[in-house]
Amino acid sequence: MQRDPDWWRGAVIYQIYPRSYQDSNGDGIGDLAGIAQRLPHIASLGADAIWISPFFTSPMKDFGYDVSNYCDVDPMFGTLADFDAVLKKAHDLGLRVMIDLVLSHTADVHPWFQESRASRSNPKANWYVWADPKPDGTPPNNWLSVFGGSSWQWDGRREQYYLHNFLTSQPDLNFHEPLVQEALLDVARFWLERGVDGFRLDTINFYIADKYLRDNPALPKELRNDSIAPSVNPYNHQLHLFDKNQPENLDFLRKFRAVLDPYGAAAVGEVGDAQRGLEIMAEYTSGGDKVQMCYPFEMLQPKRLTAAGLVDAFSRMAKAAPDAWPCWSYSNHDTVRHVTRWQLSDAAAKAYTTLLMCLRGSLCLYQGEELGLPEAEIAYADLQDPYGIQFWPEFKGRDGARTPMVWETDSRFGGFTSGGKPWLPVTPPHLARSVAVQLGDHGSMLAHYRRALALRRAHPVLRDGAMVDLAAQGDLATFCRVGSETLFIAVNLGAGTVDAALPAGNWAPIGADLGSQPADTTGRVTLGPWQVCLARKI
Repeated sequence: MQRDPDWWRGAVIYQIYPRSYQDSNGDGIGDLAGIAQRLPHIASLGADAIWISPFFTSPMKDFGYDVSNYCDVDPMFGTLADFDAVLKKAHDLGLRVMIDLVLSHTADVHPWFQESRASRSNPKANWYVWADPKPDGTPPNNWLSVFGGSSWQWDGRREQYYLHNFLTSQPDLNFHEPLVQEALLDVARFWLERGVDGFRLDTINFYIADKYLRDNPALPKELRNDSIAPSVNPYNHQLHLFDKNQPENLDFLRKFRAVLDPYGAAAVGEVGDAQRGLEIMAEYTSGGDKVQMCYPFEMLQPKRLTAAGLVDAFSRMAKAAPDAWPCWSYSNHDTVRHVTRWQLSDAAAKAYTTLLMCLRGSLCLYQGEELGLPEAEIAYADLQDPYGIQFWPEFKGRDGARTPMVWETDSRFGGFTSGGKPWLPVTPPHLARSVAVQLGDHGSMLAHYRRALALRRAHPVLRDGAMVDLAAQGDLATFCRVGSETLFIAVNLGAGTVDAALPAGNWAPIGADLGSQPADTTGRVTLGPWQVCLARKI
């Protein structure tokens, strides 16, 4: 791969959830060898990079987001040699490789935690967030876990509570301890030396908690939203001022960036905050000395992205930090797939895809998105996700977005596995949208994604140019991308008909294979439901 420190800018990154991409050994669980087998599909799509969700040694209580060894592969997924094979094949295909680092917490079986919990005086006693109980024995403060209940768990050996922002089996590391930070930077160095091109940083704004352990204030009901946690979760009842989003985190991110730069590597951070997501993203990516990108939740929310919502997101981001670099996505392994979440028809999903490819920033696509997969309906008996089991049935968890990728239709399990029952079921609506079915269909969702990615590659201004004159008029969103050339984009994000006017000048239509509608001789165009107009200034 050509060494390019700016390879990430405007890149399209394809997320792989390894348990569900391809099973190579028939055990019903995807693995690294399966990923290597399917990389040509991603290369043919036109992506620039892959992001692989955690494959490290883990007890799998949160399916790999509970790490017990940061520098090895869980046998479920293969070996380090299998990872090296993925890396080599990806690079041979022109794909960069990013891996998912979960630095805010470990599994409770991690040797670090086993030593830390043994006593209050051992060398790693301060590596996790420990606190004495209140005089009445209750937890140190009112902080809540994202997965429900208090974020404090009692430990009888130390007669103290430890902090866990997620499962009780996921204790939080203490970033106020310099040795913890250095150990985690060594983890990054290990994988960079192995050849990875960057990292996706899980829960990046959770790294550091308030050292005084102050209570979070209550959040008035009218200010709550369900963008981070479902409405049934009391986590939404607090303004999370002290359990995350601490200013000391910026110093750690600077150290992390200093590790990345000699390798030309990049990082994208996950910012989960219901009130200040964009502003935190701006803080973490501005100045050129922290992470290169963050992805906020503005386009991952339950409510459909509207033209006005698009304008609001970009204007808030510009106000917070004009040089911040976002990484936008509609779906991932933690959200209901956007086709279902936003109740999109195929025509609507295609319009949103075209819009995404024209936005300023980098982009993440989630496996199966290119097939237009809806959220899978999972019976309670088949649930694996502890989050869904906790809040069922009001919140069904994340399993519906994590079901196996469908490669074939004439197979009970969609070509995902040749063995027995997969870890999550393959549903009939997904089988009907398999890769094999769509490959020969010029009008398919897969064909549209390929053409949309090809448009972004053909016009570099879409990757790194400025984005100006963003406006919303009803369901109509319009803007220009300016740089080596000037492009005009108009997207009807609604089921009605809208009229758009191109800016002054001479314009040539582009994107006909994406359904782009040409303007008339007066520079006006009528867009039907979910139609777009793409033009290049000449």
